[in-house]
Amino acid sequence: MAADRFHHEFDRQSLALKLNVSLSADPAAVDPVVQKIMGIVRDMECLAGKENEVELALTEALANAVVHGAKSDPSKNVECDVACDQESGMLIVVRDPGEGFDCSTIPSPVVGQNIFSNHGRGIFLINQLMDDVKFHKNGTEIHMIKRLSRAPRSSNKKSVRGKSVRGRR
Repeated sequence: MAADRFHHEFDRQSLALKLNVSLSADPAAVDPVVQKIMGIVRDMECLAGKENEVELALTEALANAVVHGAKSDPSKNVECDVACDQESGMLIVVRDPGEGFDCSTIPSPVVGQNIFSNHGRGIFLINQLMDDVKFHKNGTEIHMIKRLSRAPRSSNKKSVRGKSVRGRR
């Protein structure tokens, strides 16, 4: 039931931005795709000063999907959907072709010996930066929301619907 509420916060009819992105599971493909997405997001002014938080969360989610989900295998693809509703905020969904994982088994990077570890902070950062984070499909799909805390802008803004951004293959 919570997943249903999560999906219904965004009205498909009022989306100012909807991107569908596919990238090869090559770690070098993550940054260029993030930069393309964030360039469009900044041009659309979807987030009112929250772009840096979303950029870091998106980078971490895509890097995790590429490295852990797709095992950095460039023959596999990682999918990303980005939607901006100028009243609700931004929804980002990242999917990988992996076997998934149980997010409850991820140790906290801010407790005990984990503080000294050189990895394991991505999901922690995503949870700190985004307003709502949920894992679906056995951990192969992450849904992240960044909410707006301001009144909606006028309807004279440009709209990009169903735009595709393709990563390196």
